[in-house]
Amino acid sequence: MTRLTIVVAATRNNGIGRAATLPWKLPKEMSFFRQVTTGAPEGSMNAVVMGRATWESIPRKFRPLPKRLNIVISRNRQYELMPPDAETAQAFTHLHPSVDSAAEQLSQPQNTEKPLYRSFVVGGAHIYRATLALPASSETFVDRILLTRVLSPAFADCDVFFPDFLAESSTEVGQNGWKRASHEEFKEWAGFDVPEGVQEENGVQYEFQMWVR
Repeated sequence: MTRLTIVVAATRNNGIGRAATLPWKLPKEMSFFRQVTTGAPEGSMNAVVMGRATWESIPRKFRPLPKRLNIVISRNRQYELMPPDAETAQAFTHLHPSVDSAAEQLSQPQNTEKPLYRSFVVGGAHIYRATLALPASSETFVDRILLTRVLSPAFADCDVFFPDFLAESSTEVGQNGWKRASHEEFKEWAGFDVPEGVQEENGVQYEFQMWVR
């Protein structure tokens, strides 16, 4: 059984993007993303699952995200992840036509270059929704959300949104639905000192949260 962890930064109204970009610039929050998605025991690695648009939003020189297995989902089976003249090796990058196909690879460790420690879903909205819809009875499903809750400003002009996972909980994903973990539980799971309470960066207030089911 493979458990997926969603990593997302969203406003109170669940806004996550604007005009195909992030509405905010939060270097410390990005540092958290990098640390949590790369942290793995020696000899293993984590996977990051994303849609094509999210992949293309990463500056070319940073693709693939280093020290992680990059899984990109696109209906275009001929989509070229890495051009032939790319400076970065194509190792640790895989193209899949669907979430189900990606989930199958994640559930079969023999199909990855290194043993997988954790698998993270990192966007965009369609991939978030599709993975949240995986039933808890399946081999691969989401059981954890690392949510950077952007508290202010409101960023009311967001045009892309994260699913309202609290409102959409159902008996299909467990009688108790989602619950917020304590900060101590968050730090223990992450394996490093996650900043506690309201953070402020570049005029934006936000908070690191972990939700589990």
